[in-house]
Amino acid sequence: MKKSFFIALGASLVLASCQQNSTKTKVVDQKLTEEAIAIHDEIMPQIALFDRNTVKIDSLLANLSEIKKTNSLIDTAALKGELTTLKSNLEDATDNMMTWMKDYNPDSTDIDYQKAEVEKIRTMKKQFEDVSTESSKKLSVIK
Repeated sequence: MKKSFFIALGASLVLASCQQNSTKTKVVDQKLTEEAIAIHDEIMPQIALFDRNTVKIDSLLANLSEIKKTNSLIDTAALKGELTTLKSNLEDATDNMMTWMKDYNPDSTDIDYQKAEVEKIRTMKKQFEDVSTESSKKLSVIK
């Protein structure tokens, strides 16, 4: 009888422990998901600006001869290279966000997956900050 009691008690403790670990895992998983989504929500609105800047760059590239007439000191070959690189950087940032959104599974309960996704979105945030700064600097010089 005592043996059965101790087996039942042990099984109860194991089950309770598993439930507590499962609850802790869900909380950690939820926090990681919330962090990933919060970073996404912070940087996503920049895509509209990136798209407008891409259109502006296309216009500038199409009118380099007019820009040269306005400011004869501008090296249009160098400007073309800078604008082309900037446009590529803007498009890369936008494409990375679209790919991340398509591939991200917020319902995944794999903590390692969620940690990796948070790291990806943090890296993307840095990319967005860098290209935003680059865009502001290069496009503000050209009127």
